[in-house]
Amino acid sequence: MRVLIVSGIWPPDVGGPASHAPEVAAFLTGRGHDVEVVTTAERTPDPQPYPVRSVPRSLPPGVRHGRGVALVRSRARHVDVVYTTGMYGRSTAGALAARRPYVVKLTSDPAFERARRRGLHAGTIDSFQAERGGWARLLKTARNAEVRRAAHVVCPSAYLRELVLAWGVPEGRVTVLANPAPPIHRLRPREELRAELGIAGPTLAFAGRLTRQKSLEVALAALAGIPGVGLVIAGDGDERQALEQQAGELGLNGRVRFVGALPRERVLGLFRAADAAILPSAWENFPHAVVEALAVGTPVVASRTGGLEEVLEDGRNGLLVPPGDAAALAAAVKLVLGEAERFRAATVPSVARFTPEAIYGRLEELLVAASR
Repeated sequence: MRVLIVSGIWPPDVGGPASHAPEVAAFLTGRGHDVEVVTTAERTPDPQPYPVRSVPRSLPPGVRHGRGVALVRSRARHVDVVYTTGMYGRSTAGALAARRPYVVKLTSDPAFERARRRGLHAGTIDSFQAERGGWARLLKTARNAEVRRAAHVVCPSAYLRELVLAWGVPEGRVTVLANPAPPIHRLRPREELRAELGIAGPTLAFAGRLTRQKSLEVALAALAGIPGVGLVIAGDGDERQALEQQAGELGLNGRVRFVGALPRERVLGLFRAADAAILPSAWENFPHAVVEALAVGTPVVASRTGGLEEVLEDGRNGLLVPPGDAAALAAAVKLVLGEAERFRAATVPSVARFTPEAIYGRLEELLVAASR
C-alpha cells in the first residue's frame, strides 16, 4: 500500500499531530508500506526514511493554502490512500482532485477550531455545536463537506465520535482509536530525572501549547493557594507572555518555570519526574499529554470535559474537576499529592490497553480498506 500522510505540524513542532504523524509513518514503513509526508514547516524538515515535503509557513496564508492543495494533489496521484491529521481543507481538495480516497484523523471540530482562530467564537466546542449564525453555518458547511466525503473518519474518543455522527457521517465510517501510550523503555530512573531538572519538592508538570484552550491561568490561580508546590510548564504559544506576567503578579516567581517547547522524549522525562501532571483546559478531546503522563507513572489532575473521562478514572489514576474552578483544582492537587503512591500505582495499568501495535494496527486495516 502507498500512503500519503498529511499533517499541519511536524517535529520540531510541539503538539499531538507532531507526535502522531511521525509515529504512524514509522509504523507503516516498518510494516512494508510506502509512505510519504506533506506538511507545513518553518524550515526544511530533518531527513527521514521516507520523503517529507513541506510548504513554507513564511508564505502569505492564501499562497500557502494554494501551495498546500497543489502539493497534496501532486503527491496523492502516486499513492493509494491519503491519511490526513490536519490541513483538512487542503487535504480534501488535493485528494479529490487526484481522485484518491482519504481517511481523516480528527482531534477536534475543524469548524470550531477555525472559528476560534478567527475570533468568531469564545465558548467551548459543545456550545459551538448550537451556533446557527451565518459565519457558523459557512464553517460547518465546509467541515461537513470535508468529513462526509472521507472514506473513513478516525476519532480518539467516543465523545468526538458522537459529534461526528451528528454532522451526518454514517456510523459505519467513524471509528474510535485512542491515542497510544508512548514507549518508555529508554527513560531514566525518576530520581535521576528530578535531579537533572532541578526538582526538589512537590512539583506539577504541564506540556502542550500555551493557548486559551488550556486555561493555564486557572492552574496559576490554584497554585497561588498551595504553598510549597512548584509547576514546570513545557511548551510555547500566544498565551506565554500573559501567563508569565500573571505568575509574577501572583508572587509565583521561583515556583513556576517556563521551559519552552521540548522534544517528546524530554516531555516524557518531565512527566516522570513530576509528582502530578495538570491539565486545566476549558475543553479537551483525548489529549496525548494525559496518556503520556499516565504511561510514565504520573497521576493527572484535569478538567472534566470532552473525552478525558474515557482515560482518567476519577479517584483512581487522577482527579477530574469542573473547568475554570481554581479552588477545586487546588483541592484536587492537594489530594493527589497527599496520596501520591495510591494514585501512582494505578497509572501505568490504566493505559496498558493503548499499545501502539494494537492502535496503529487497526489504523493500518482502515487505510487498507479505504485504498481498495
